[in-house]
Amino acid sequence: MWNRIYLQHSGANSRTATASTAHESENPPSRTRLERHLLRVQPSAHERLSIVDPESGRQPLFSPDKKQVLAVNGEIYNHQDIRSRFAGHYQYQTGSDCEVILSLYREMRADTDFATLIFQGEDAVHARICQMLEELNGIFAFALYDAEHDEFLIARDPIGVIPLYIGYDNDGKVMVASELKALRTDERRAYGLVCMLPAFDGGLDSSVISAIAKKFAARRIETDDKKEAWWPQLHSFAVGLKGAPDLAKAREVADYIGTVHHEINYTIQEGLDAVRDAIYFIETYDVTTVRASTPMYLLARVIKSMGIKMVLSGEGADEVFGGYLYFHKAPDARAFHEETVRKLSKLHLYDCLRANKSLSAWGVEGRVPFLDKEFLDVAMRRQIPTASARRHWLASLT
Repeated sequence: MWNRIYLQHSGANSRTATASTAHESENPPSRTRLERHLLRVQPSAHERLSIVDPESGRQPLFSPDKKQVLAVNGEIYNHQDIRSRFAGHYQYQTGSDCEVILSLYREMRADTDFATLIFQGEDAVHARICQMLEELNGIFAFALYDAEHDEFLIARDPIGVIPLYIGYDNDGKVMVASELKALRTDERRAYGLVCMLPAFDGGLDSSVISAIAKKFAARRIETDDKKEAWWPQLHSFAVGLKGAPDLAKAREVADYIGTVHHEINYTIQEGLDAVRDAIYFIETYDVTTVRASTPMYLLARVIKSMGIKMVLSGEGADEVFGGYLYFHKAPDARAFHEETVRKLSKLHLYDCLRANKSLSAWGVEGRVPFLDKEFLDVAMRRQIPTASARRHWLASLT
């Protein structure tokens, strides 16, 4: 997680957002407009949770000639494909999945005459940058400084799974951070067991993720499934009040797919005691978000105590497939689809915010397969206007 980066809001080479979007800390700019900006840079700080390449992937990341520097939070899923494409053309300095952002940026700079493109207008520049970013499949928020051109590129993933906040300080400088507080500037590296484990409640969405994860748990994805996994036994987690029906369903699913299941119980008083801390970390007073974040915050504490750094979660499925009860009232397929698009556009303010910050409060990272870019492209092109059709299609994935 990178904390706070100051950007100078002036200079001939600076490009920035409009005032109405640049300082909206609660609602960062949308994917399609003004979320990727070129700005001048001042000092930055980064706090890293090492997942991919913990030995050499220390941040910030530099290009081979040190002319570009990158601070990034997240994971690029297709980094191996991008590395293969640049084999012999770009000298990677680490094994970090996020370093491919630098190679893509360098390629864009080499292939694009920005001096001419600028005269075509902001839309032309924006489109070229988005073209580069579309090559990334993953969850991310980053700030890339180009010392050669004295410019800064800021971007986040399409949904906003990783938070990105932009605002001004009292001196008029632009601040960029992955947390609203963004007060700490120390860098820590977390160590322990790196594995991906599902957290679920026995519902369809998390159960599908758990079943698919179980299917592939025995082999290492980094080796194209050629080598056995270090920890092939899949663990699953569920949290709730003792006797909650969701816990019983979660146990039933875990027994069926064969995971090592962990049921975490908390009392009402323990939940109330955790509310203040949960609000501090999720940085919102939204009632629904606080209510859902509190048990997830308690769950993350237990997961962290086991030395686990990454979990899979089912966020986004209800938005993609219209899983909420009121979707039954959609008058037609078009209205159904438009509402799913609207819900997805707000995820960075609610479910993604909850999942990211509740987990990261304890140094745990979440991965949300239903919000994978390629999966979204497939799912959002399908017309699934009923809940029963949704359940049938999701079940077919396993």
